[in-house]
Amino acid sequence: MIKNEAITRSGDDFAQWYTDVVKKAELADYSDVRGCIVFRPYGYAIWELIQKAYDKRFKETGHENVYMPMFIPENLLQKESEHVEGFAPEVAWVTHGGAEQLAERLAIRPTSETLFCEHYKKIIQSHRDLPKLYNQWCSVVRWEKTTRPFLRTSEFLWQEGHTAHATEAEAREETLRILDIYAEVAAEVLAIPTIKGRKSDKEKFAGAQETYSIESVMRDGKALQSGTTHYFGNNFSKAFDITFTNKDNKLEYVYQTSWGLSTRLIGALIMIHGDDNGLRLPPGVAPTEVMIIPIASHKPGVMEKAAEIKNILSERRVKIDDSDKSPGWKFSEAEVKGIPIRLEIGPKDIEKNQALLVRRDTGERISAPLDNIKTIVNQTLDKIQSDMYESAKQNLYGTISEARDLKEMEYNLIHKPGFIKGMWCGSRDCEDKVKELFSATSRNMPLGETAIGGTCVCCGRPADKLVYWGKAY
Repeated sequence: MIKNEAITRSGDDFAQWYTDVVKKAELADYSDVRGCIVFRPYGYAIWELIQKAYDKRFKETGHENVYMPMFIPENLLQKESEHVEGFAPEVAWVTHGGAEQLAERLAIRPTSETLFCEHYKKIIQSHRDLPKLYNQWCSVVRWEKTTRPFLRTSEFLWQEGHTAHATEAEAREETLRILDIYAEVAAEVLAIPTIKGRKSDKEKFAGAQETYSIESVMRDGKALQSGTTHYFGNNFSKAFDITFTNKDNKLEYVYQTSWGLSTRLIGALIMIHGDDNGLRLPPGVAPTEVMIIPIASHKPGVMEKAAEIKNILSERRVKIDDSDKSPGWKFSEAEVKGIPIRLEIGPKDIEKNQALLVRRDTGERISAPLDNIKTIVNQTLDKIQSDMYESAKQNLYGTISEARDLKEMEYNLIHKPGFIKGMWCGSRDCEDKVKELFSATSRNMPLGETAIGGTCVCCGRPADKLVYWGKAY
């Protein structure tokens, strides 16, 4: 492949490369409101495929979609003190309706826990009403100081699940079940490997008892929190007085969870899979899986053959580029947009009863007999999906290093960007010191992994918590 000169080399300036890809692949554009973006059709189509994959899994596990208002009365937001304190700096407020000043300010939802709690209080009375497994797809507003398309914007699209249960065990099971769904769909559909683990108390969601996350590593070695699930226990139900009568006719507070992932997954797709020519999309989230490019389309039979191939491949997301642009321009556009397969068909190909198949991920060129084109394309798309996942997995685990003291952590952060495994004593002071010294944070405490020593990477005292540390977006 010839280097696309319109895109900055990622090795020269990764941040500018990212912005160039967002613009050149026509994923998004900047709006006139600071920190807000316009989702262009191609970018929104990727989000729709992500949404479809997760929504299917949510519904398979009994969850129902609902929609809550975007406005939250100030008194409602204030009910859970830890929660409101955590979000206060980012809340956008509505103070006027038309020319009239409102009697009470309305928050534009930064998240919807308080709205769901108020609703659950009204509709839950008995153990027969439980569990409530609700999810909504919406946008939220958080007034960010520093923004970047998809990764951190003032308004962003996401899903947020909110569930209520009769027992602690059920709520805890839900929290980890959704974490598994997040990780599985990321791997199987987005070809993104992640580390599952529990957040420290400092990094947990405001108002939660426990927060879990899936964490991924970008090609520049920085971490990205790609989804979180939260176990609330009774924190919110006590604040909002959400009670039910159990099977023994005794009054109890419900146990709750919430969980969410957002359009920052599109940012992860760009930064994990992209290259210096633009996007490289796994077929699972590619709006166009196959682009058919007619060569010498004015010659007899070429467009007819392209349409015939498209019809054969009708079970996949296939397009024909029948524009009047040159073949070279079409090839470049398909590369920038990360279309997994490019199929070239011209008079000479028709004579040989074949098409030229080009893989976007590797650049491999394959002569594909037309008599077997459906099988070849399907097998190649499956191979691209699995190869891209394995490549991303090797990159993820290739960036993981170990540190047993601050000197080793500093060296690894400079020379081996990525996750650093180190033990932690559980002290907030040690966690703060790592951030102060290196601008690195605890990403999570991985589930099911064994310790790499017995002393804290920061203070040297006895430690029993294994932590993945790293610099993050």
